[in-house]
Amino acid sequence: MAARGLAFCFLFLCLFSTSSVLAGDIVHHDDLSPKRPKCDNDFVLVKVPTWIEGVPDIEYVGVGARFGPTLASKERHANHTRVVLAYPPDYCSSPSHKLDGAVVLVHRGNCSFTKKSNIAESAGASAILIINNQTDLFKMVCEVNETDVDIGIPAVMLPLDAGESLEKFLAMNSSVSVQLYSPQRPAVDVAEVFLWLMAVGTILCASYWSGWSTREAVIEQEKLLKDSSDVMMSAAGIGSSGVVDISTTSAVLFVVVASGFLVMLYKWMSYWFIEVLVVLFCIGGVEGLQTCLVALLSCFRCFETAAQSFVKLPVFGAVSHLTVAVSPFCIAFAVMWAVFRRVSFAWIGQDILGITLIITVLQIVRIPNLKVGSILLGCAFLYDIFWVFVSKWWFHESVMIAVARGDGSGEDGIPMLLKIPRLFDPWGGYSVIGFGDIILPGLLIVFSLRYDWLAQKNVRNGYFLWAMIAYGLGLLITYVALNLMDGHGQPALLYIVPFTLGTFLMLGKQRGDLKTLWTRGEPEMPCPHIRLQSTQ
Repeated sequence: MAARGLAFCFLFLCLFSTSSVLAGDIVHHDDLSPKRPKCDNDFVLVKVPTWIEGVPDIEYVGVGARFGPTLASKERHANHTRVVLAYPPDYCSSPSHKLDGAVVLVHRGNCSFTKKSNIAESAGASAILIINNQTDLFKMVCEVNETDVDIGIPAVMLPLDAGESLEKFLAMNSSVSVQLYSPQRPAVDVAEVFLWLMAVGTILCASYWSGWSTREAVIEQEKLLKDSSDVMMSAAGIGSSGVVDISTTSAVLFVVVASGFLVMLYKWMSYWFIEVLVVLFCIGGVEGLQTCLVALLSCFRCFETAAQSFVKLPVFGAVSHLTVAVSPFCIAFAVMWAVFRRVSFAWIGQDILGITLIITVLQIVRIPNLKVGSILLGCAFLYDIFWVFVSKWWFHESVMIAVARGDGSGEDGIPMLLKIPRLFDPWGGYSVIGFGDIILPGLLIVFSLRYDWLAQKNVRNGYFLWAMIAYGLGLLITYVALNLMDGHGQPALLYIVPFTLGTFLMLGKQRGDLKTLWTRGEPEMPCPHIRLQSTQ
């Protein structure tokens, strides 16, 4: 019963992390100023390593402008240049002194980016660093009516905190110098491949475990019915024991409650809020890891006795000796991850806890038919699009992306993610995917294998293989879109739901199973008890 409660809680929590395939945080305002001659650079991230009094200091990240020359892609080709403060600070009027090849640090505002850059070039600057008035990055473009866009020096936008830090040193007359270069990011990082395999593999394991459990329950039920007709009523609930079926109402409520919880996180995001999520994640991770370990060890003959013998504990009730034995290890593992979650290799522990939690949720929570699955995924589809894209109109930024990044919390993001470091990306970072992007379509895929096994369909004529292929393609298209959209966060369910649900509905209609899938959710099978009576 405790596991079922945790499964419901984490299904709610996972919904607000459904769109966590993210990269970058560059604000895009380029719709009204498309590319044109002399203003047609691709937007690139720029590395800005700094030196204070000749000593290496913080390396900042900026974004290159649509105009001006392109930067070197390798550090060894970038010049080591001193930085000076602009006067006037906004650089909207000609300065009274020459810069002699220095990099000038100016404030955004009061005139266009190209005008600042032209003034800096005429004053002899080798480059211009423009400090944004916010902590994110803004893409600098040419205004629609501007004609003087033939600029010969590179322009780079820095976030507010980076600019203020450099200004502080320059105000103290410290010697500040920088390099500007833009290493190329690989089109595909191996981390994305492994993350795709992790997501697909997690659903595959959960599906076969759930399908096997359902088939075993049906076989056991048939045995009981054949043994005695008096047992029929008591055995009727065997197949659903320990399983939570989602109803139509709860499918809609999931999204409504998750939306409220998402807004609450966005408004009150803080260090302590993330700490609460970490605790909840650890509780769910312990439950998931324990459930998976017990199921795995029970397959070995040497653990059969411990798995089948029970001890009664307060609150928890009857618990197997094997569960009692593995619980301390699971708790210690989760606590160790929570304590050391900021170290470079902590992603391994987070992924282990996350995968086992997802598998456990998919084992306990299920959709009874295709109607409920369609409502759940349809609502999640709209939910994902709304909180990634539409929410910008009301909140001036994507609520989903802001919450997933953990903005304002001092943390790298919420823990309800699977993540792998980008191994060959010079910009570092992680490739991530939210639990919801696995659990929600996973519920439909688990349902497909359960139906195939009950209907005794082979792999080719069943629905599971095609549902898995559809999910894999949907997730692959998500990564393609992520790269094509210049690093902007993408709602993964925007691509995954049409692939998986559309494939299921199309195949069901074509094969004549849609009515059964939509209402019953399992094939009609003659009752063994009736067969037993007819042979007497």
